[in-house]
Amino acid sequence: MTATTASDTHASPPQADVPSEAYEFLQLLHRETGQTGFSHRWRNVRAEIAATGTWRHTVQELTYGARVAWRNAARCIGRLRWQSLQVYDCRHATDVNAARRALTAHLHGATNGGRVRSIITVLPPAPAAGPAPVRVLNPQLVQYAAWPSDGAILGDPAHLNLTRMATALGWAGPPERGPFDVLPWIIATDDGQLHALPVDQADVREVPIHHPQHRWIDELGLRWPAVPVISHMLLSIGGVQYPAPFNGFFMASEIAARNLADADRYDQLPAVINGLQLHEDDRLRQDKALLVLQEAVLYSYSRAGVTITDHHRESEHFARFVRREEAAGRVVVGDWTWLNSYPMTPQDPSWRRYYSTSPLRPALRPDPAAAALPNGTGSLCPHAGSTAVAAEPDHQRADPSTAAVVCPLST
Repeated sequence: MTATTASDTHASPPQADVPSEAYEFLQLLHRETGQTGFSHRWRNVRAEIAATGTWRHTVQELTYGARVAWRNAARCIGRLRWQSLQVYDCRHATDVNAARRALTAHLHGATNGGRVRSIITVLPPAPAAGPAPVRVLNPQLVQYAAWPSDGAILGDPAHLNLTRMATALGWAGPPERGPFDVLPWIIATDDGQLHALPVDQADVREVPIHHPQHRWIDELGLRWPAVPVISHMLLSIGGVQYPAPFNGFFMASEIAARNLADADRYDQLPAVINGLQLHEDDRLRQDKALLVLQEAVLYSYSRAGVTITDHHRESEHFARFVRREEAAGRVVVGDWTWLNSYPMTPQDPSWRRYYSTSPLRPALRPDPAAAALPNGTGSLCPHAGSTAVAAEPDHQRADPSTAAVVCPLST
């Protein structure tokens, strides 16, 4: 696709105090892993920072840092298996074609025939001054276009501006436009160019939505991606910032109660209420319709052999994570409003307490290049997980498109 310039998408990440963050990270790694040789390693890293303004992590340091960043993700409910995160070291992918290969490999590795694996792909870091060689501006690797049509939107209204950006870069979309056209990847390079990379449909697994009892749901023609790959965050380890797409797997309520149900997304509740023949005097008709949509999503993913989870299970898993962390003497950070998004209830264990909101490092943080987009979705839970930063003081409600994604959850 044709490249174009867009200076507002090439903001550099906030400058870190590299020496102090590097020292802090190396201390953490050596203390928690029991690895020896801290003084020697710190002496070499300090000299490298003095000479270049930054430093290069070993594979072990990169892997450890990425996993701890997930552990520190205040908005992610899926942190129980943080140690199982697979790290794809793609620091060599310094151009658009190499980035395309890395992102495609991530999709294949994460989908894994339906047995979804939690993966983070670490792209080349930002240098001491300036942006990283390649960055992904899409909030997720698999998202659907929004096509204006007769005063309405065909597709996902949340991605109207991203669709406009893609078409301005030369992407025409499929010959016959529909509600589930996968958007190209918008890649920013450090020469000030934007590139639209069409996604091969063969690389994307989707799940058609059915219901075991309500066969009429088939007629709605709904489907959703198998894997949520959050792609517009920066992984910060020891003062070094990496663009780093990552994934967990879906929680049913993210798809059913938000993506398909929200009025400013696919707005399917009226159709489900109509299919269930619920009367307008029924004050719980929306709740009943949401339950049926969640049943459909859970059934469809399970039938297709694709990993899916539910909010009750994840609340229990998070409670177990909290117990393990506190037993290890570590502070658990958490944004309550993200950890207990609808349809969590007071009966779920994650509901019953609050957590520290102090930011921890390593971390996943919003990429200012993606935040500059007109329809930027803000910071996801971590790996966002909802993706990935410490909770803000105002505890804003999770973004509709990311509130319940299980970030990088593992198998």
